[in-house]
Amino acid sequence: MPAYRRLVVKLGTSVLTGGRPRLDRAHMVELVRQCARLRRDGRDVILCTSGAIAAGRERLGFPDLPETVANKQLLAAVGQSRLMLVWEQLFELYGLHVGQMLLTRADVHDRQRFLNARDTLQALLEYGIIPVINENDAVATSEIKVGDNDNLSALVALLAEADLLLLLTDQRGLFTADPRRHPDAELIPEVRTIDDTLRRLAGGSISGLGTGGMATKLQAADAARRGGVDVVIASGHVPEVIERAAAGEAVGTRFPALETPLENRKRWIYAGTTPSGRLFIDAGAVAALRRNGSSLLTPGITAVEGDFQRGDTVRILTADGAEVGRGIVRYDAADLCRIAGCRSDEIADRLAYSLGPVAVHRNDLILV
Repeated sequence: MPAYRRLVVKLGTSVLTGGRPRLDRAHMVELVRQCARLRRDGRDVILCTSGAIAAGRERLGFPDLPETVANKQLLAAVGQSRLMLVWEQLFELYGLHVGQMLLTRADVHDRQRFLNARDTLQALLEYGIIPVINENDAVATSEIKVGDNDNLSALVALLAEADLLLLLTDQRGLFTADPRRHPDAELIPEVRTIDDTLRRLAGGSISGLGTGGMATKLQAADAARRGGVDVVIASGHVPEVIERAAAGEAVGTRFPALETPLENRKRWIYAGTTPSGRLFIDAGAVAALRRNGSSLLTPGITAVEGDFQRGDTVRILTADGAEVGRGIVRYDAADLCRIAGCRSDEIADRLAYSLGPVAVHRNDLILV
């Protein structure tokens, strides 16, 4: 099994509370310790955390509130800040900072918001900050909710271009039958096909504290593996489970990716969209792309053609029109026309803002 370099760890409410009404801070610090050791080892770790509503209930003294959407959002509004405070205090023990991101489905489906979220996530990781992500339950409506943090974590794994999604729960993985009713049920170590038979094995939330069960974990696993991300469902109380999963050790149930992230990205860039424009580049930029694997920077662009928006796919051409590659552009056509050939320190003067000198990042660039 491979050792993973970037992982998303989804922590269910049952893991954070141990099945009790309160946050289990002793166990949370153990999870943080594992994340800190991975971070010191050069790995990128992203937390997708449940528990806001549970933290809100605890903070307010367990009020007896009707189960309405407004009351759940009330508890989430109180609990999100409380939950983040706990994560901040625990990671601070290991000299690490955290950064909160609250997401809804709209942040992933809208192209501009997707790119903004991705840029924020990448910036946090580049500066060694642990992103802590939750759905924005306090304001989300049914139209924009992801619905559960299992599926949210799959979206985050794709957003972050992670190579492992670790779904931690109160069960050791997926079993051949419901282990609550069938003591002889056996753990399924690896799943390569998700079909109706497998879905029937999935039950509901065991603890009753969270919104997701094994069914939502299967949905999340299917989405992530189709995007090139390996998935592991495991118990959050197995010793060293995060480090063991990151090392590629067999824990829980593993769902291998259907293709590598690069293959998936190549297919999307080349076949998923029709290029919206063309960028002509000079010989120095061509050499930097082909020989050094560099990003395409604004100083190397000599001409811009087409009407495209930030996040669209464009063709990259030499001065005589030979295609060098295709990529996802970071500026729209009008702005890129104004900064083509510009140095980094000139961009803000021309646009009154700057996203930096990178027009197409190497991670979003496929060479012919």
